[in-house]
Amino acid sequence: MIIDMFNHIFPKAFFDKMVKDFPQGQGLLKRMREIPCIVDLDQRFRVMDKFGADYRQILCLGSPPIESFGPPKVANELARLANDGLAELVRTYPDRFPGFIASLPMNDPEGMVREASRAIDELGAVGVQIFSNINGRPVYTSETEPLFALMAKHDRPIWLHPARSADHADYADETKSHYEIWWTFGWPYETSAAMAHMVFDGMFDRYPEIKVITHHMGAMIPYFEGRVGPGWDQLGSRTSDEDYSPIIQRMHAKGLRPVDYFRKFYADTAVFGALEATKCGLKFFGSERTVFASDMPFDPEKGSAFIRWTIEIIDNLDISPAERHGIYEGNARKLCKLA
Repeated sequence: MIIDMFNHIFPKAFFDKMVKDFPQGQGLLKRMREIPCIVDLDQRFRVMDKFGADYRQILCLGSPPIESFGPPKVANELARLANDGLAELVRTYPDRFPGFIASLPMNDPEGMVREASRAIDELGAVGVQIFSNINGRPVYTSETEPLFALMAKHDRPIWLHPARSADHADYADETKSHYEIWWTFGWPYETSAAMAHMVFDGMFDRYPEIKVITHHMGAMIPYFEGRVGPGWDQLGSRTSDEDYSPIIQRMHAKGLRPVDYFRKFYADTAVFGALEATKCGLKFFGSERTVFASDMPFDPEKGSAFIRWTIEIIDNLDISPAERHGIYEGNARKLCKLA
């Protein structure tokens, strides 16, 4: 069986409200007309059927983040509507969708914890999705700490998705990012920066067994192992206005280096058919911390290409049958507590 751990969908009621009530929804509507299976279940099932009866999807919302639509009251309402819709899809089609990932109102510290608890305890969510920043602010802070504590207590994974838009300029004298650089290079940077804040702010020291699944095979981290490794072993040597030595001392007291902490993350295989990137990420994280994900349906074929390309890569990797089974379904079952 293949359990695809990162697939985007918009439940119909949630999508209709976005399009009707929010300016952002009009942009989404334009894109979704080009990718109908992100809303249309018949279209989605036709795509899924190409990969046999043993192909399953864990569902989550697509971008933009819930909190970008408005203040806490709005974000809470949308999160509830989205999670109710996702839960209904899982209940209705359990042979298609073995679980869903809850969306949270991350601009409301109390609301995010309340909705995460409701989604897991009452709706059966297998985990939660967060984005790499909260309307431009770091995602791992004292305000969001209770959410991470809750997820560690529940032993449920956190899916980390990047977030950046075209209004994040690449140069100081520009007003926007050109050529979709904000997506191609900005999203991997966003994920990597969020991971670094989690590492250096002590998340893994507080919650040693917490499970964070990083989208797109850990983003920049595997390729930049030299900078993350020997480079960050020298943390503080390039900085004169802050003292980072206590961080390194804390890590050394546990017999660890910064790079060891980054290996504690999980990674998914959603690298859009890039074989060498898959090999690089798998070598860094190991097969036991890698899960199959396609990022369906944002591919040139509007749903099928990323799934097919990723399966082809995994099938042809020089790994053992046990490792391949772990990537395809074993690790997902453990993380999501699936039967």
